[in-house]
Amino acid sequence: MCVESFERFNGRRSGEGKAVAILSHGFGTDQTAWNALRPWFEPRYDVISFDLAGCGPQGAQTYDFERHGSLFGYADDLLDILDELDVHNCTYIGHSMSGMIGAAAAVARPELFERLVIIGASPRYLDDDGYTGGFKPQDLEQLFESMRANYQAWIAGFAPMVVGVEDSAVVADFSNTLFQMRPDIALNTSRTIFTSDLRSLAARVSTPVHLIQTAHDVAVPVAVGQWLANAIDGATLDVIDASGHLPHMTAPDDVMRILEQRLAGPTR
Repeated sequence: MCVESFERFNGRRSGEGKAVAILSHGFGTDQTAWNALRPWFEPRYDVISFDLAGCGPQGAQTYDFERHGSLFGYADDLLDILDELDVHNCTYIGHSMSGMIGAAAAVARPELFERLVIIGASPRYLDDDGYTGGFKPQDLEQLFESMRANYQAWIAGFAPMVVGVEDSAVVADFSNTLFQMRPDIALNTSRTIFTSDLRSLAARVSTPVHLIQTAHDVAVPVAVGQWLANAIDGATLDVIDASGHLPHMTAPDDVMRILEQRLAGPTR
């Protein structure tokens, strides 16, 4: 890219550790989604975060409809940042769409990743023969039509449903970052996510993977986490007894307990 990627994507770097941790957020949020977990990471890691294309205060300037029409375009953005910062052997934490973005990047450049922590991610949202993704085509068409018809009204219904618990502060934060996205970019991003199928990628991930999700997630059924755990060699799966798609925001203590367990020892 002609402009340095880290600066372009509003990159932030903090922390006291020598090992590097990359925090990459999901759809509709920005890097502030990690505010509750960042204090856990900073004494232990050199922490790097950024806003995905289309997200954050500079979202309209970072999004490219062609490049980001595939999750592989976001993976290229991630690799650009790692190369620019000369990062190798990092611990990557990705929520939702960033989970599969990290998996794609790790398949392309495994030497850059020591391990992946994937929170609430799905390789495919549509049901298929022998596979429960959680959505049918008509569900997605209704979602896209609601976004097209009245983006603000769609957010008012979508945000509390995805948060999944009575937490007005998180609903407000999630709504605000959704409002920050330009509606046409939000619609195109949601199409890219919900119509993707990266199941063939799972078996090619050689980096150690720790999967985390809630027991009740409107976007990602537990069956999806179990599918990924079976498809990725050696992957672990921790299911939090909680609801919602944003456990790093609504149940950070539970996520931290899992991180303490999974990141304390060797990668395998």
